Amino acid sequence: MEWILMTLASLLAGFVDAIVGGGGLVMVPALFAAFPSAPPATLLGTNKAASVWGTAMATWQYSRRVQIRWPALLPAALAGFAGAFAGAWAVTVLSGEFLRKLLPLVLLAVLLYTLAKKDLGRHHTPRFAGRAEVLAASLIGVLIGFYDGFFGPGTGSFFVFLFVRLLGYDFLNASASAKLLNCATNVAAIVLFAAKGHVWWHFAVTLAVANVVGSLLGTHLALKHGTGFVRAIFIGVVGTLILKTGYDAFLR
Repeated sequence: MEWILMTLASLLAGFVDAIVGGGGLVMVPALFAAFPSAPPATLLGTNKAASVWGTAMATWQYSRRVQIRWPALLPAALAGFAGAFAGAWAVTVLSGEFLRKLLPLVLLAVLLYTLAKKDLGRHHTPRFAGRAEVLAASLIGVLIGFYDGFFGPGTGSFFVFLFVRLLGYDFLNASASAKLLNCATNVAAIVLFAAKGHVWWHFAVTLAVANVVGSLLGTHLALKHGTGFVRAIFIGVVGTLILKTGYDAFLR
């Protein structure tokens, strides 16, 4: 029964994640509920090993229809990889309790700002070009990559928001760009988890197939309905993240 439920959860996670990020909202609680006695690192590693394939598929699908700014985003992806690896190391020596309590407040600020700025992310007007765009995108990559390695929830949403707010991308282009960087941060986490034996590879394969199917469905809808649809899903995912992280930080 766990296999069936986890497969369905992975499909839904891939669907949500392909549109705007936040697939971990579905998959991580499902894994912890199904395997309460398993080491948390193993469940997190298995989730990453499955979800990275859906994220990679979404990146490929977007790249066929959206003009991804490769010269800026490939260096940013490398910066994200390095940041995620550093964050994963930092979590072994630092406490994340302060960040746990700060996160819902930061997400609330992101949500309120997005709601207040009705035109935010509706038009694709990149603010930078050349070296300036490489530096700005790489800064986003290393900072959010570090956050992903150190803590994690909402990484995709933070990538999307910063690409929209700082780089001037619309929500569709921001989501496509975020997938590339999220791939890099996920690979960094997988390297670390796998090196320590914290991946159930036999289980991850089935979850990966379901995640890819969900990713294909989500990418299709995002490309079909465009920026307005992605913005609406972004608002819904961030709102859900606020409730989930707020509960974990202050009520649990």
